[in-house]
Amino acid sequence: MKWNKLYHYPPSTRSTTDGIRTYDVGKEKLPSVTTILQATQTDEKRASLARWQAKVGKTEATRVKEQAASRGTNMHLHLEKFILGQGHMDLTEEGKTAKSMAETVIEKGLGPLQEIWGSEVTLWYPGLYAGATDLVGTYDYEDSIVDFKQSNKPKRKEWIDDYFMQLAAYAMAHNQVYNTEITQGVILMCTPDNYFQKFQVKGKEFIGYQHKFLEKVDLYYKRVKLIA
Repeated sequence: MKWNKLYHYPPSTRSTTDGIRTYDVGKEKLPSVTTILQATQTDEKRASLARWQAKVGKTEATRVKEQAASRGTNMHLHLEKFILGQGHMDLTEEGKTAKSMAETVIEKGLGPLQEIWGSEVTLWYPGLYAGATDLVGTYDYEDSIVDFKQSNKPKRKEWIDDYFMQLAAYAMAHNQVYNTEITQGVILMCTPDNYFQKFQVKGKEFIGYQHKFLEKVDLYYKRVKLIA
């Protein structure tokens, strides 16, 4: 695993207004990839989330989501510091759990990472969207977008289409701005009890997720236009 800073990734600022996260990149204010995905969720997915919230109660649902988000942020911080060659210590219970999860990802997921072009970088597709990915580089001998995910329980591949579309969006943005040919997306996922999963999508399958995301972008802007 080595650094190779082939590209200049610009700074950006993020803001959230009425639940809509945007990135200021250069002179553009662009909706985030996650904002587009959330705004264009299928009725089936919305109904599934509503059923879960009704089952556990609104208070418990909020607690679970906030705890997962906080733990995920902590895990990401441990991984970011490791990649940068820096240390990070958090002696809280959450911090200990997040550190153990990060160590599992490092041990079981980062071995095939040959080259790092950037870590925690902002990517944008001019005029359409922006976002931040955990890693860009070469993974398993293919130019790749790599994202770290925490999960409360193991996931099936068919449950995480949004994750694959997120990777596809970042790849399209990088290819458009930097004239690259990123052909693979990699998800490295870990649960609090250190169950590790790796998902890789590439080739025609990856292109399929790019097309799916572009359909989401089109739908998002049609809805924004209607609201305006």
